Amino acid sequence: MALLILCSSTMCCCSTTSLAYTDTSTSSSRIFAITTHTPSVLHPPKLKVWPCGSLLNLTSKRNKRLGFCGFVIKRPQQEVVVVVKKKKPKTSVSSEEVVRVLKSISDPTSAFSFFKSIAELPSVVHTTETCNYMLQLLGVHRRVDDMAFVFDLMQKHIINRSVDTYLIIFKGLNIRGGIRAAPFALGRLRKNGFILNAYSYNGLIYMLIQSGYCREALEVYQRVVSEGLKPSLKTYSALMVALGKRRDVQTVMGLLKEMETLGLRPNVYTFTICIRVLGRAGKIDEAYEIFKRMDDEGCGPDVITYTVLIDALCNAGKLDNAKKLFANMKATGHKPDQVTYITLLDKFSDSKDLDAVKEFWSEMKADGYAPDVVTFTILVDSLCKAGNVDEAFNMLDIMRKEGVSPNLHTYNTLICGLLRLCRLDEALELFNSMDSLGVTPTAYTYILFIDYYGKSGDSGKAIEAFERMKTRGIVPNIVACNASLYGLAEEGRLQDAKHIYDELIYSGLSPDSVTYNMMMKCYSKVGQIDEAIKLLSVMERNGCEADVIIVNSLIDMLYKAGRVDEAWQMFYRMKEMKLTPTVVTYNTLLAALGKEGQVRKAIEMFENMTEQGCPPNAITFNTLLNCLCKNDEVNLALKMLCKMTVMNCCPDVLTYNTIIYGLIRENRIDYAFWFFHQMKKRLFPDHITLCTLLPGVVKDGRIEDALKVAEDFAYQVGVRADRPFWEDLIGGVVIQAEVDRAILFAERLISERICLDDSVLIPLLRFLCTRRKALDAQNLFAKFTGTLGVKPTLEAYNCLIEWLLKDHFTEQAWDLFKEMKIAGCAPDVFTYNLLLDAHGKSGNITELFELYDEMICRGYKPNTVTHNIVISSLVKSDSLDRAIDLYYDLVSGDFSPSPCTYGPLIDGLFKSRRLEEAMHFFEEMAEYGCKPNCAIFNILINGFSKTGDVETACELFKRMIKEGIRPDLKSYTILVDCYCQAGRVDDALHYFEELRRSGLDPDSVSYNLMINGLGRSRRMEEALALYDEMRTRRITPDIFTYNSLILNLGLVGMVEQAGRIYKELQLTGLEPDVFTYNALIRLYSTSGNPDDAYAVYKNMMVGGCSPNVGTYAQLPNQT
Repeated sequence: MALLILCSSTMCCCSTTSLAYTDTSTSSSRIFAITTHTPSVLHPPKLKVWPCGSLLNLTSKRNKRLGFCGFVIKRPQQEVVVVVKKKKPKTSVSSEEVVRVLKSISDPTSAFSFFKSIAELPSVVHTTETCNYMLQLLGVHRRVDDMAFVFDLMQKHIINRSVDTYLIIFKGLNIRGGIRAAPFALGRLRKNGFILNAYSYNGLIYMLIQSGYCREALEVYQRVVSEGLKPSLKTYSALMVALGKRRDVQTVMGLLKEMETLGLRPNVYTFTICIRVLGRAGKIDEAYEIFKRMDDEGCGPDVITYTVLIDALCNAGKLDNAKKLFANMKATGHKPDQVTYITLLDKFSDSKDLDAVKEFWSEMKADGYAPDVVTFTILVDSLCKAGNVDEAFNMLDIMRKEGVSPNLHTYNTLICGLLRLCRLDEALELFNSMDSLGVTPTAYTYILFIDYYGKSGDSGKAIEAFERMKTRGIVPNIVACNASLYGLAEEGRLQDAKHIYDELIYSGLSPDSVTYNMMMKCYSKVGQIDEAIKLLSVMERNGCEADVIIVNSLIDMLYKAGRVDEAWQMFYRMKEMKLTPTVVTYNTLLAALGKEGQVRKAIEMFENMTEQGCPPNAITFNTLLNCLCKNDEVNLALKMLCKMTVMNCCPDVLTYNTIIYGLIRENRIDYAFWFFHQMKKRLFPDHITLCTLLPGVVKDGRIEDALKVAEDFAYQVGVRADRPFWEDLIGGVVIQAEVDRAILFAERLISERICLDDSVLIPLLRFLCTRRKALDAQNLFAKFTGTLGVKPTLEAYNCLIEWLLKDHFTEQAWDLFKEMKIAGCAPDVFTYNLLLDAHGKSGNITELFELYDEMICRGYKPNTVTHNIVISSLVKSDSLDRAIDLYYDLVSGDFSPSPCTYGPLIDGLFKSRRLEEAMHFFEEMAEYGCKPNCAIFNILINGFSKTGDVETACELFKRMIKEGIRPDLKSYTILVDCYCQAGRVDDALHYFEELRRSGLDPDSVSYNLMINGLGRSRRMEEALALYDEMRTRRITPDIFTYNSLILNLGLVGMVEQAGRIYKELQLTGLEPDVFTYNALIRLYSTSGNPDDAYAVYKNMMVGGCSPNVGTYAQLPNQT
């Protein structure tokens, strides 16, 4: 038999308390003794210390203590007799100590008996810890019924069922999946005797929500209802909050209806949750309905309810409604709390309504709320957003006077305000003083600077700020990385972007959709569209769901790269990705269809868009109108304009400008003029309106009408008809109308004093000069400046001098240079650079340096372009060493060399076979902060190509890509030529294919090199295929193309095909040259047709083409 003795100090007549448990069920009896500290007692090996005689301590934190006094006798028949001494316990025992006793009992039956014996004591309540241990022990021995008993005991005695309780039971029943498996486990639990009551269900639902398993919690809730139990109000509230965070408005509102169906009356908290959820979903009207319903049901809103609805209204942009509700709140006796005021201040600050912010600030103080650092910072932010940064800085003194210390967020707000106004130096000064002010900058502070530099186009400074952040021990977060990637993506600096991306991964951060978007943009900038698309798969594999912004970006990239089919595939893939196309998606596709001239498909897309529940916006209509007008469908565009007004989309200036463009394009000038006046009834025409309309009006000979419109516009309120406007206007007129009419219109603008400067003259000068009519331009210049009295500006002089020099009217250019100085128009550095360059190209080095000295004497400091001209001129005049000396003299001063400085020097060194010096200059560029560009790499690749060093040329090409420099057409062409010359045609083909994949279009030179390379390798079928492809792509073959094909076809004996190519040459109108005739003579000589060879020779002589040595060498019977 087993004997359990529980005794107090009074029972044992000693100063200690003890418990003895004797197990005689085995052949060798064992005695377990539990006693308190007694120095004179010798403890056996199994002795445990356990204070006896405790009283249950029912505190709010339920730190359970067991109270008992007496003994228990367990007979062989498993009957338990409990003898309790009626003595009030004096000490207590913790649940941990009871667990230790249970752990000391190896036999589960004995342990369970002990557990039940204690549970049956009237003054004893088990704890979660003791019950969980008992469940665990029973579970190990698969005693499921006894586990059900323990669980039921926990329910009856209201002992908390923790997550561990359920996990232990799940393990005992072999249920996998953790607490998330609860919905599945409920059936198994019931089957095995675990009958959950309403309290247990409520607790389980709450546990699932706390663990983030909202869907599973909802499943358990549905089971509760199906079993006829009633969830508590707290359960409903917890579910609503969790589902609200997931924006599941429908389910939240469904729960509200269900709870009312079950007889539960929603309280203020429940209604407030519903209002918050509806507000976040933008369903303001429905939120208002709930708000009104509260009063109807006698459950009036409290301050929190008002604040939640105010927040929702502000987020929806309904600021006036928020103000009204705030006024109503105060009128009904609800005093706003500080959270209400913070919400109002913050939201109105975001909307840049400084007056409203100051008004709420005054009301807050009137209500007795002293401003704290949070409210002060919001006010500072509002002032900064309004551009009042100086006033914002004054707030710092007010804060200190009122005993409020500015915090990190305050200083970050001020830095942000300064950067918004491009006051970088002041922002840096404040940043550098933060440590002395007792505020340590965080990652966000650095992000402000990184973002500023990136968006200002200075990605180098952005990276510097990023690196400084790391040196201060601040671990970059994902926002910092994304801000750094922005500038790099804009500039296409792929290698730097990849470095940050790899560093991000290495540090354990997970890229988000913004990160991937920036990287995709970067790949797109350098033409690596395939890599951008691969990132989409990487993104999905890493568990980062692609959003519609990413897909829109990829569609746009693919379209711009000319990969139209893939762009559409990406659009169709959106459905698989469970993404709904947005108005931006449709606008992108409509713009692309418009560029392709696919009008019908664009209209179908527009109609499909509305059917799919995506309403078009003004941009959509403008995009479609642009598509229609540019594809001669103006009547359809006018119908679409009517539809636009019906669909509540207001036409804007761009809408009218587009229609006017279409009408002018179709030469419907009267209609365009009428439409312009209709526009003026609603909107003010802009710069583009006039530049679209007036060229057509002038072309139609309606000069007076054009002058009237221009005059009205010049005096229109709020319009500034500045130089750029007049230049754009006349630039458009001279292109569309005849030049004489454009000149007449410009003359009238001057004579009518509508325009008073030379801004109407400069576009006319440019037009004539670009058509190689520099002398006509000079005569027009003389007329405007002489007869019409226009005072020419430096821009007009420079334009004319530049083109006179280009057309080799050097003397006239120098005369004009002298004239401008006499007229008091001082030349600038650009003027001198034009004339210095002219001297350099003519090889007049002495005159060049004389002009250079004059420039310095007149106080004009030569710039980088000036020095580059001088260095380049010296190299071209075979004074390479003198150019190098000048370079070193310059860099020893304050000169900052550019790639244009190094280009001529490196090229000159290569041509002089001074390869080591050329590479030295190349490597030296970095020392002077000059990053090599594509042109520099092209010079290097070409230089090594000419020396036959194919491997070095290829390595330099790879290095260029690695450094984030996108190869251009010339880069690929040089490499293709290099490999063809080396006889490595397959490698040449590889780079030719890469050229096409990169988004660049091969030109006639690259095709010719590849055709010639294939021909020389006797791969004529491939050469002819490229020739056909070339013509298909509308690239006109030149004489080199035909000569190469005729020669190489002849070398492989394809006489008939060579003859066909020659006939095609004649049909194009090209004149055969000596190489054409030589190839034909060789063709007929080697094919045994000497008569034909001599016939070609005779035609050659008759056609006036002089033979060369090669001609005679190819003629038959020559020795």
